[in-house]
Amino acid sequence: MNDEDIRRVLGLLYQDDTLKTFASLVLGATDGLSPKCLHKLASGGLAERDENGTWRATPERFRDLLRAHAEPAEELSAEERVLRTFLVDGRLTTTAIRRDKRLVVLHYIAGVFEPGVRYAEKDVNVALRAFHDDYAALRRYLVDEELLSREGNVYWRSGGHVEI
Repeated sequence: MNDEDIRRVLGLLYQDDTLKTFASLVLGATDGLSPKCLHKLASGGLAERDENGTWRATPERFRDLLRAHAEPAEELSAEERVLRTFLVDGRLTTTAIRRDKRLVVLHYIAGVFEPGVRYAEKDVNVALRAFHDDYAALRRYLVDEELLSREGNVYWRSGGHVEI
C-alpha cells in the first residue's frame, strides 16, 4: 500500500455519488445502487461482492491503510508505561496503586527534590500538590518508602535515583 491507495480512497469518498453509495452499503441498503459506483468502490477496496452476488461495504480498508502508514510505536520501558498510565498532564490520577507501580511513581515524584537540600513541610506540600490534591498521602508514601526523610517539619531527599 502506498500514498496512491490513500488518494484513491479519499477521492472515492470525495465524490457525492460514490460517497452516498458507500454510505448505503454501510447501512445495509443495497437496492437501487449504481453498478458504476459499486465497481468504483470495489476498485478502491471499499466494497466487494459475496458469493451470492450481494454487495457489502469493506470499511476494514481504512484500518488496513492506517496500519500500512502508521509510524511504529516507540518502545517504552516498564517504568515509562507505568508513568504514562498514572500521570496525565503531570498529575497523578490516583494514589490507590499497587506497591510496585506506586514505587515507580514515587521515584519519579522524588526527583523534584534536590539531594542535600532541606525543605520546610509547606514547601514539600506545594511541590506534591502539583502532582495530586492528597499531598499528605504522597508525603507519607515518600517517607515510608525512604525516598524522603523527615525531622520535625523539615524534609530532605534520602533515596531514589539521582541523575548526574
